[in-house]
Amino acid sequence: MKEILIRLLAAAGRQREAREQYETASHALKEVGGPKGPLPQAWREVGIAAGAPAPAAPTAPVVPLATERPRPATPTSTAAAPTRQEIRFCVADDGVRIAYATSGQGAPLVKPANWMTHLEYDWESPVWRHWIRELARGHCLVRYDERANGLSDWDAPNLTFDTFVRDLEAVVDAAGLKRFPMLGVSQGCAIAIAYAVRHPERVSRLVLYGGYTQGWALRAPEEAARRRALGVLMELGWGQDNPAFRQVFTSLFIPDGSAEQIQWFNDLQRITISPRNAVRLNEVFGGIDIRPLLSQVRAPTLVLHCRNDNVAPFSEGRLFATTIPGARFVPLESPNHVLLDTEPAWSDFVAALDEFLVTGSGRPVAIPAALDDLTARESQVLELVAQGATNREIGASLFMAEKTASVHVSRILAKLDVRSRTEAAAVAHRLGLDGGMAAARQGSQPLS
Repeated sequence: MKEILIRLLAAAGRQREAREQYETASHALKEVGGPKGPLPQAWREVGIAAGAPAPAAPTAPVVPLATERPRPATPTSTAAAPTRQEIRFCVADDGVRIAYATSGQGAPLVKPANWMTHLEYDWESPVWRHWIRELARGHCLVRYDERANGLSDWDAPNLTFDTFVRDLEAVVDAAGLKRFPMLGVSQGCAIAIAYAVRHPERVSRLVLYGGYTQGWALRAPEEAARRRALGVLMELGWGQDNPAFRQVFTSLFIPDGSAEQIQWFNDLQRITISPRNAVRLNEVFGGIDIRPLLSQVRAPTLVLHCRNDNVAPFSEGRLFATTIPGARFVPLESPNHVLLDTEPAWSDFVAALDEFLVTGSGRPVAIPAALDDLTARESQVLELVAQGATNREIGASLFMAEKTASVHVSRILAKLDVRSRTEAAAVAHRLGLDGGMAAARQGSQPLS
């Protein structure tokens, strides 16, 4: 039997051949819901020892599983980064087993599932590991694999938006959480909003990154046509060894990715979900429409969105921010749907998240007296920074070169003793100085 062969190859030090045997069997079983029983159990036993991710849907009941990974790069805060996670399983109300993981220590932070996650594979992935590291720094991060992909059951008969929300309810209850903040990513934003509206007493704060209020099928006709064409690619090429089909999706999600990140993301698509389930989920996501729920959100909300996101249009982020009562909006300068740890937008994201979730702690906020050190021109620049303007937009608005605008921004950050544009904007917003400040001071100082 395959599981015996896999164990024998691994025991002989031939891990690569063991992995090839598993992937061959896994590919053959994808159309019937993925591998089950002794085959994934054998892979978990030898695959973890070999340092390779285990793609199979689990069948075990609630059992902890710890995974080690190398220490991350220098942290951005003093809290220690987690070095292990625990994976458990809970059962949704229709019997589907949902895999969820906890990592880090501190107050809880819940991340609803987004498409294409794999709790073990993401832990090591250069695309997602910096997300996990930062979100679990100072928090107990709770995340899970959506039904039909990752370590959760692949043979889930019910794939609807309502079942996605109920899966979140099952995970939160299994983890024993009472009240907590949530971070939604991509379509996880819609799930987070639906949960927050159903359970306003349990959601303390809401962070929405890269999300959308309505699925692709409800947007412009050309967008719907493009996504239907991508659905055909999923069905025909998702499970093939040749990554050319999956590369199309990778280019949308991380166009600025390195060769290593692109390879990992290509592999993630093949390992985490079957072609049939990919098509099914894509259709469900296309029909999402939470616009009627936005005005009902009561939790304080932070919305972050990349201007050049190719997966979720920037206009969708603005719609969140303009419709959810009191929501704060932070535009990010990136073409990536999944922020990479090497880009400035990632630092801006982390700074905004920390400031929003940890009110009254972390780096001290600049005091109003620091604003007296700003020239009138720098005050004008700060107003535009608070409005989310880029250096190019600042230059065009104030009739200066883009490089000159960049110099002004650097001086402002130094004078306010903050690390990023996002923190500078937060100072302006908090002190009510994001409109009319420069005009009030125009006559007292010369422009410089």
